[in-house]
Amino acid sequence: MTMDEALKKINDRFGGKIINVNKRSGKRAYIDIYPKDIKEFVRYMFKEAAFRFDIASGVDNFDTLEILYHFSYDASGITISLRAILQDKQDPHIDTITDITRSAWWIERELHELFGIEFNGNPDLRPLLLPDDWPKGVYPLR
Repeated sequence: MTMDEALKKINDRFGGKIINVNKRSGKRAYIDIYPKDIKEFVRYMFKEAAFRFDIASGVDNFDTLEILYHFSYDASGITISLRAILQDKQDPHIDTITDITRSAWWIERELHELFGIEFNGNPDLRPLLLPDDWPKGVYPLR
C-alpha cells in the first residue's frame, strides 16, 4: 500500500472526523484528529488497515498538549501519525488505547508520568521512570 492509497482509505472511512492531513513525503504523513475519536482511528489503523503501532510521543505546545500516535506499514515503509491536541492543559484527558493494542501500556504510563495526561480506562498508570519521592503534580516534560 502506498501513502496515497492509505490516506485515501482513511479519508473514505473518516472524512469529516479528520481535521487536517499533512503529507510530508511519500513515506510520512500526519493526520490531525479530535481526541474523542482516538479509539476509532486506532482500531481502524491497527485492526483493519494492518498498520503496526510503533509508539506515541507527547509535545508541550505551551497552551496545549498533543499526543502523536505513530503507525507504520512495514511492507511499503510508510508511517502515519495520528495527532490529537488536548486543549485543557491543566486537566488533560484522552481514552486509553491499551484495550486495542496492549503495546501502548508502557507509553501511556510514561506520558502520564512525564506530562500528566490522564488515559481514561487505563487500569495501571503507576509511575514508571521517576523516583518514588517525585513531587505529585510536577511533570518534567511540561
